[in-house]
Amino acid sequence: MSIDHSSTVNNSRSLRGFHIALNSNIKTTPKGFIVPSQSSSKKYVVAPDLSRCTCIDYEQRQKPCKHIYAVQHYLEGTGDLEVPDKLKRPTYPQRWAEYNASQVGEKANFLKLLHGLCEGITEPPQRIGRPRLSFADMVFACAFKIYSGLSGRRFGSDLEEARGKGYITKTPHFNSLYNYFDKPSITPLLHELITVTALPLKSIETDFAVDSTGISNNRFVRWFNVKHGKELDYSDWLKLHLMCGVQTNIVTSVELSSRHEHDSNYFKPLVDATAQNFELKEVSADLAYSSHDNLYAVTQYGAMPYIPFKKNTTGKGAPLWQSMYHYFNLYRSEFLEHYHKRSNVESTFSMIKGKFGDEVKGKSDTAQLNEVLFKVLCHNICVVNQAMFELGIQATFCADHTVAQKG
Repeated sequence: MSIDHSSTVNNSRSLRGFHIALNSNIKTTPKGFIVPSQSSSKKYVVAPDLSRCTCIDYEQRQKPCKHIYAVQHYLEGTGDLEVPDKLKRPTYPQRWAEYNASQVGEKANFLKLLHGLCEGITEPPQRIGRPRLSFADMVFACAFKIYSGLSGRRFGSDLEEARGKGYITKTPHFNSLYNYFDKPSITPLLHELITVTALPLKSIETDFAVDSTGISNNRFVRWFNVKHGKELDYSDWLKLHLMCGVQTNIVTSVELSSRHEHDSNYFKPLVDATAQNFELKEVSADLAYSSHDNLYAVTQYGAMPYIPFKKNTTGKGAPLWQSMYHYFNLYRSEFLEHYHKRSNVESTFSMIKGKFGDEVKGKSDTAQLNEVLFKVLCHNICVVNQAMFELGIQATFCADHTVAQKG
């Protein structure tokens, strides 16, 4: 069978066949050509004269499939063909000089930024009892501990160095660190500090993504596995819901819940919190957030929601739901170009877990919640540090905001 390559360059099967020819090992045998499957370990046989293939697509259509096109491109020599734009792997240039400088000096800059952030914390009044440790010092110490990844006992020498540099006024005992992780009054403070650390990128981020991820804790849950007929132990986890900018991965708002909570319930609070400080142009999220209320939560701020619709959606409902449903179906490729920005939130989760761990070690619910918030806070400071080198921004946390601490 002779295939005119020029007439099929825009054919989707021809493009997929071209991709197979470029990236797979096609073998020649007396019975024909052995072509690997793109989605499984199967292999298909294409006749020597390219007249047939053993795949289901050819059997149903009786027309050239992607495997036949792959052999055609293979015989013509893929090295002499120009790779179509649809198959070219996107590349993202890295400014290595700026990146290296930000990473080499990250720890020193992290401590300076964290110290400036904590200077904006107002100490609550104390009427009775012995003088307590400074809230600013303890927030600095707890965040620095999360950044270091060390245990409370081994972290003592780092705190001594921080005190020597004037970042804290007194070196706390490691038990004091644990006690402050367990303070409910620190939780709203951490939410506010996360917001403050995102503000230096206010002029840069206009497109955002929402998603959730699990953070393991030290508890276990039992469930009966029907398949195996026995009880299995699995680690319990918290759910971290966040909204981040898709350009720098800065976290603009965050919520925490148990593993049983549905993701969609936290979409609007995240959008509302971000809209207080950022201009929203686009917000993307996956199928779990598909609802009219979530679409309206974005459009009320003049932004465009890119949330795909489920297969069983009919398009019936309020005008906003109908218009977005028709846009999703009629302009799918354009929709997906914006929607795929959502993958950046997965990068944000990977950055947080890879750098600060994917589990928490606190015993109580409060300690676990605060530990996750400290991880997000440390992530934001690291993002701001990198943006100072690569984007030339200036971070002045306490110059613009003073964080009041309630007793």
